[in-house]
Amino acid sequence: MKPIISASECVSESAGPRPPVLLDVRWQLGGPHGRPDYEAGHIPGAVFVDLDAELAGPAGSGGRHPLPDPAEFAAVMRRAGVGRDSSVIVYDGGLGWAAARAWWLLRWTGHRDVRVLDGGLAGWSGELSKETPAPAEGDFVPEPGVLPLLDADGAAALARSGLLLDARAAERYRGDVEPIDRVGGHIPGAVSAPTGENVGADGRFLPVQALTARFAGLGADGATADIGVYCGSGVSGAHEVLALEIAGYRAALYAGSWSEWSADESRPVATGPEPR
Repeated sequence: MKPIISASECVSESAGPRPPVLLDVRWQLGGPHGRPDYEAGHIPGAVFVDLDAELAGPAGSGGRHPLPDPAEFAAVMRRAGVGRDSSVIVYDGGLGWAAARAWWLLRWTGHRDVRVLDGGLAGWSGELSKETPAPAEGDFVPEPGVLPLLDADGAAALARSGLLLDARAAERYRGDVEPIDRVGGHIPGAVSAPTGENVGADGRFLPVQALTARFAGLGADGATADIGVYCGSGVSGAHEVLALEIAGYRAALYAGSWSEWSADESRPVATGPEPR
């Protein structure tokens, strides 16, 4: 199943005999909470999900957005109406990072039918609603481990033996600036692959051929069996994993990402434009 869906396809499916569960995951790093925007207008029937509180565990040694407890995450999904056999569509304000995080978590915990609204709410031309839905409780039961996951040691090993992509902005990868974490730079051996280069000016993913060519140019060719991705805290990295899946590659996510890696002073840090 294609992991993204267009706005027109979303409208058509929502009007069909088995409408999808819609999840609104609007979120901004360091920005205002997404709930007021949701209450001001959302796709009809969509349920708001809080990334910081419900798509992540408490910040700490595991990073700023460690994975949530699978049972607690599943309870959130059930309250939102997600069932074992539900079709789920997730969207955010247009950047795609938060929606991709929800997509990744659902896929990682075993849900098969979940897609991201390509371009998010920014590409939606239909009506909006201010009504807060009250969906029937779903019966989703998590089975974690369906998608590959890396820890810090696994990420370090993959940077040596396979391809580890750094999804942050290039200046953070190089160590020129670091606005959030303890130190700038990257995991030694990781390749810079900013998430923003996976989409066009409208926030929609590039065509499959363009994404395939991009990742092949970064080293994801037939000889590279193992691919991993990290970012600042496992959010934009999920977007890169999604882009890789669109392009036909299966990639592991290092969920702790740079916020976990850089917090440990014993771990090595590389700087500059090259993956050394």
